Amino acid sequence: MLFRFVGVYILIAVGAVMMFVGFLGCYGAIQESQCLLGTFFACLVILFACEVAAGIWGFLNKDQISKEVITFYDFVYDKGTSFTGIQNDQQQAAAAVLKVFHETLNCCGKGGLLNFAEKLFTDTCPGELKINAVVSLPPSCHTKIKELFSEKIYLIGIAALVVAVIMIFEMIFSMVLCCGIRNSPVY
Repeated sequence: MLFRFVGVYILIAVGAVMMFVGFLGCYGAIQESQCLLGTFFACLVILFACEVAAGIWGFLNKDQISKEVITFYDFVYDKGTSFTGIQNDQQQAAAAVLKVFHETLNCCGKGGLLNFAEKLFTDTCPGELKINAVVSLPPSCHTKIKELFSEKIYLIGIAALVVAVIMIFEMIFSMVLCCGIRNSPVY
């Protein structure tokens, strides 16, 4: 069970590191500290290299990532749509994640006729998909996830490129500020 959410733990760790790096940059700029700004720059270079490596690895293993996302979706779907009568905190959290999946990908359910009735009575499916479900089966999220990682990989690439450009500007500005502090007269 511990290894089921390795991706979530990695994202939490990356968020904590980014918060620390942001603190270094802000505090270094406020205090006009070359040491903190230099550390901020070094951390940004390391994070940029990790981002490039993760992007290359992700592109080469996009099929495996797609399978992992589908497995995660299935787990959340089973947890969020179980009809026990009383909703606990885990079930509400799973339903919220499920709703984000459905609204983002404009899909509902795992697919197939077995989940057709659940789609009509589930609160997590978008409203227009429920209305259309009477006429035809709404697209399954398995299909949409596979499509995202195979046909629309360029969207993920564009998002990564935007983040990379922002990081490059951050590195440039931090070095300019660090050099400006070094060259300024002491007051």
